[in-house]
Amino acid sequence: MHKVGSGRKQMHILCSEGDLAEYLLVPGDPNRVSKIASFWEKRKQVSSSREFCSMTGKYKGVPISALSSGIGPASVAIAFNEAANIGVGTFIRVGSTGAIQHGIECGDVVLSSAAVRLDGTSNCYIMPEYPAAASYEVLLALIQAAEDLDVTNYHVGVTATTADFYAGQSRPMQTGISRCENMLPELQKANVLNFEMETATLFTLASLRGLRAGSVCAVYANRSTNVFKDHAGEETAIRIANEAVRILNVWDRLKQRRKKRWFFPSLVKKE
Repeated sequence: MHKVGSGRKQMHILCSEGDLAEYLLVPGDPNRVSKIASFWEKRKQVSSSREFCSMTGKYKGVPISALSSGIGPASVAIAFNEAANIGVGTFIRVGSTGAIQHGIECGDVVLSSAAVRLDGTSNCYIMPEYPAAASYEVLLALIQAAEDLDVTNYHVGVTATTADFYAGQSRPMQTGISRCENMLPELQKANVLNFEMETATLFTLASLRGLRAGSVCAVYANRSTNVFKDHAGEETAIRIANEAVRILNVWDRLKQRRKKRWFFPSLVKKE
């Protein structure tokens, strides 16, 4: 566990060292925390403050926690920094998203390999050219979890993280003024899969601190087809995230036994 904080509670999430497991699921919606924990065999609430609600417990014997971040990059930066300060080493966003490509249906899930940094917040930490990339181990675990759970409607690719839900995602504004009105077709041509508001910030900050991060989002809407289904795919995303933690724990223990820093596929075959 990456211990860097003091014993005092963190200012916003109101958690101290030992309150959260090393593996942390990060939904935006506080109500999703209890939904995530409903799949655990053991759970307890740790704290609830503003948008930050946390629970900790065990999933298939693996210590696990969930902490909501609220909406947007600035909020998820607070959740990340304070959780990292008290020892969390692996972060998985469990969110909702709007697809921007044809062929992605409501109820599908998107596993982000990287994210376009339109969030603004990450620019406070590092130059815009710095990439927002998922930890390959977390991404691979999410893919493995989807396959193990027989989920076939998942997509892997690049996400766009924006600082705003309306003009920031090319939605028409009543003022008639929007600096981002041409962004949607440009991102579609660039094969970006979806819009959301937290992933790039999480990926960038985790990379800067040498920690791991991944993202799985349920598709609630498709901007190309103008279809919206609230909470579509939410349970699928939750199940994938929980199972990915179990898989990562297996791989982490395997790395420790084999005295390897990085996971690689043939490591499993050697057991």
